[in-house]
Amino acid sequence: MRVSVIGCGHLGIPHAAAMAELGHEVVGVDVDRAKVDRLNAGKCPIYETGLPELLARHTASGRLRFTTDISEAAAFAELHFIGVGTPIDADGRSYDTAQVFGAIRQLAPHLDQPCTIVGKSTVTVGTTMKVTALAQRLAPAGDGVEVVWNPEFLREGHAVEDTLRPDRLIAGVTTAEGEKTIRAVYARIIDAGVPIFITDPQTAELAKGAANTFLGLKISYINAVADMCEAAGGDIAQIVDILGIDPRIGSGGMQPGIGYGGGCLPKDVRAFTASARALSAEGAVSLLRAAEVINEQRTDVALRLIERALGERPVSGSRITVWGAAFKPGTNDVRESPALALSQALQQAGAGVTVHDPQAVPTAMVRNPELDYTDDLAASLDGADIVVLATEWSEYRQADPRALAGRPAVALLVDCRTTLDAEPWRAAGWTVHQLGRPGK
Repeated sequence: MRVSVIGCGHLGIPHAAAMAELGHEVVGVDVDRAKVDRLNAGKCPIYETGLPELLARHTASGRLRFTTDISEAAAFAELHFIGVGTPIDADGRSYDTAQVFGAIRQLAPHLDQPCTIVGKSTVTVGTTMKVTALAQRLAPAGDGVEVVWNPEFLREGHAVEDTLRPDRLIAGVTTAEGEKTIRAVYARIIDAGVPIFITDPQTAELAKGAANTFLGLKISYINAVADMCEAAGGDIAQIVDILGIDPRIGSGGMQPGIGYGGGCLPKDVRAFTASARALSAEGAVSLLRAAEVINEQRTDVALRLIERALGERPVSGSRITVWGAAFKPGTNDVRESPALALSQALQQAGAGVTVHDPQAVPTAMVRNPELDYTDDLAASLDGADIVVLATEWSEYRQADPRALAGRPAVALLVDCRTTLDAEPWRAAGWTVHQLGRPGK
């Protein structure tokens, strides 16, 4: 099929490259000329595992190209994916869908032939119907324009894999023609055995919010239990194993740490809470708000652990190395990064902070230029009084504790992601503190 992807960010670029990988002819649309030029040169402005190679392969083959001209995409494609951002609104609670409606206003006047618009952005329930009415009113093709909502369930760091081999597909449709088009564009994925759920649009819209909110609840829950372990001297790692063996619960997404971040969970929990309030589901509001509060307090929890690890030495005046800037491994996304929030809090407390990250130093420097950065892992430790692991990159788990032991002023490490096997570090002379785990 000939498809367009409107919006080339953390969602749109992987989706466009994956559609080309599936055999479609693809044009990506973005308003940023510099970004488009870079993409057409096969250079990726974001980091996602496997994405640079996929982008380079398909821009070179001619199957994938990018433009700033939305009329060009309208004339070219028979299916248009909308992958623009829906950040949290000024009220701090609901989605700002201005980019979605802006994209429709720009695209629809050029649609003079029947086609399908497929929304992938995360939106408030009821958006599909409003988008449909707007598109059909503005498009010369009128009601020949179908609108389907097809929410993504991508894990940042795994966006390519999750697009090509998702665990499920959801399509909120209103007509048989819309369903037919979705089945056609995803034919290779469906033929590979991936289940597809054909629903009404409102169910598809709610499903995305419900899924991400559940993940937020799960992370918040295990963080709350980690705090109980911290107070009682219990071991959160063993509790995760005990809970995770229950098939009704599972261990995926149940890693205690300093809270969730990124472009999805924080805003989706807030917006889903707002939807629950709008629907007068007050019990759901109370439960969801409790999860938010737990997540919002994780920086303070980490600060207390660092203070305890430092002992009599105050945070103020200490030299602290923070390992991690991205909100999670496998991506350079630093939106609402708990690692950067913790780094800022440490700096505001008077510490000298140096941040290391394998991929996210450039993006972090743009968002938080007041911090010091390095991309050299060993050098990041020079003169440090304490090392704080804040993002669970494999580079930190695989680091040689003996080789690093001589670099910091004091071999003191706080694992705020409870991700390290602490024993090799302790054997190498490090004192290790982990959230919710006994022993040093």
